[in-house]
Amino acid sequence: MSKPMKKMLIYVGVLFGLIFGWKILVAGIEKYEIYKKLKSRVVTVSAMTAPESSWQASLSAVGETRTYKGVNVTTELGGLIERIAFQPGQMVKKGQLLVQLDISTDIAQLHALEADAKFAKITYDRNLKQAKIGAVSQETLAQNEADYESSIANVAQEKAVIEKKTIRAPFSGKLGISMVNPGQYLKPGDAVVNLQTLSPIYVDFYLPQQDLPKLKVNSPVSITVDTYENKTFQGKITTINPMVDSDVRNVEVEGTFPNKSGLLLPGMFVNVSLNIGQPKSYITLPQAAISFNPYGNIVFRLTKTKQKVDKQDVWTATQVFVDTGDTRGDQIAVLSGIKAGDMVVTAGQLKLANDSSVIINNQVKPSDTPKAPTTSQGQ
Repeated sequence: MSKPMKKMLIYVGVLFGLIFGWKILVAGIEKYEIYKKLKSRVVTVSAMTAPESSWQASLSAVGETRTYKGVNVTTELGGLIERIAFQPGQMVKKGQLLVQLDISTDIAQLHALEADAKFAKITYDRNLKQAKIGAVSQETLAQNEADYESSIANVAQEKAVIEKKTIRAPFSGKLGISMVNPGQYLKPGDAVVNLQTLSPIYVDFYLPQQDLPKLKVNSPVSITVDTYENKTFQGKITTINPMVDSDVRNVEVEGTFPNKSGLLLPGMFVNVSLNIGQPKSYITLPQAAISFNPYGNIVFRLTKTKQKVDKQDVWTATQVFVDTGDTRGDQIAVLSGIKAGDMVVTAGQLKLANDSSVIINNQVKPSDTPKAPTTSQGQ
């Protein structure tokens, strides 16, 4: 091969190399420009996979606890307090002594009456034998019998007086604050101490009349009290009032709760929840994921693309109209428009338009706390 030919081939090779290198450079520049444009219009959002949750429908109301048994212990007869046999706040059994009034005079009177009864018995027995032989008339014997029975009645009456001055717990329960002091004169009807049976305890609440078909005796019911955070008390419906309040059209319902711990006290304000029907499955999202508009409710559903920005997947956001249902705390049920497993934007929707490119950053998430759903509220 001649020398000129070699030079020509070298020139041609260099030329093709320059052309190929230029094309590679131009392609790289174009890709970089596309990357810059893509990065500049990619929006950062928070997103989640739409879950399917089981929701239990329920009725809710507010109520008040009421004692199973509760009284201010008092006295039927007056007298001077001789001894107080209880401590405030003490648990007592039925029949346990609480207060002893002065019965010294009554005891003396009882002994006298018992002596009279004993003598009347002796007289009656003696004359009964004499009457059999005709030594005593039937009239005298009848009077002796009446005297004996009257003396027995007098003894019983005095014993009843003594018993009434011995004040005992009418039922088992917990005592409150003492209202008496030793040496005090107690008049009939004066309160001694409050006594409450805490287990079981009643809860009274009201529901609208349209909920009557959903109520059944022995159905489970639960309550919460702001006094005890994160604690739920379980009981059951024991009575449904057979009359509806004509003013507000509500029906009164009574629930009974074991309360063995004694945490529930009479007069407490409680929140009542009553499950109805069987649990149902719903697609649930945070309410923040829904854009509520007069023309319809919208969510942005994400579709993954093959593009990446800073090693992060790029997604396409598509507007989807959805039908929504009940709410439960921060959650809302989606009845149609999306399905379980769809990736949905939960924050950052205001920056989006249809077919926007997005990347996902879930460092900040919207509140998504579920609570028991409310279908009706009794007053």
